[in-house]
Amino acid sequence: MEISDKVTELKASDFDEVVLASGSPRRKEILSLIGVKFRVVVSNDEEHPSSANPLDFPRENACAKAVAVSAKERDSLVLGFDTLVFLDDEPLGKPGTPEKALEMLQRLNGRSHKVITGVAVARNGAVLCATEEETEVFFRNNSLQELKDYVNSKDPMDKAGAYGIQTQGARLISGIRGCYYNVVGLPVARLLDVLGRLKERI
Repeated sequence: MEISDKVTELKASDFDEVVLASGSPRRKEILSLIGVKFRVVVSNDEEHPSSANPLDFPRENACAKAVAVSAKERDSLVLGFDTLVFLDDEPLGKPGTPEKALEMLQRLNGRSHKVITGVAVARNGAVLCATEEETEVFFRNNSLQELKDYVNSKDPMDKAGAYGIQTQGARLISGIRGCYYNVVGLPVARLLDVLGRLKERI
């Protein structure tokens, strides 16, 4: 975890309220759950990661979102997140169509995969800290009808990898290794660690 020297510009009051560069209801719910005061400013930045390694995409995308919002929300501490599902190191985004959702779920079925969330903190257009969290998720051997029923619920359509562990998608999963909240989209322990380390540098 790298922390920029720009952290020295921070004050204790910067942590009183942060800006969440995401409109995700799940991320808003988690931040509220852990008592972080925040307001939402959705990033409209297009995701164009430049790394040759797809596993770096979540961290790059999180940085891009945080930087884009922090350039407009001057002097505010901005949190950026990006969550991707990886099967055999290939990123699986949101499905877009029911057919694509079923295809993704069939590929994940009966196997394990990675969920990686990039976490970035930015201020005044510069990244102060960027890191990521990884969780391994295990799918049950679900029947084709179970997968179709889940797709028909429309729950998969706005979720990376075409499932939500916190919703009806929980029926598809046999277990996880790592942070549950990371699979939902905001790794709590990792975020608190990042904010704690930034505070130490004030």
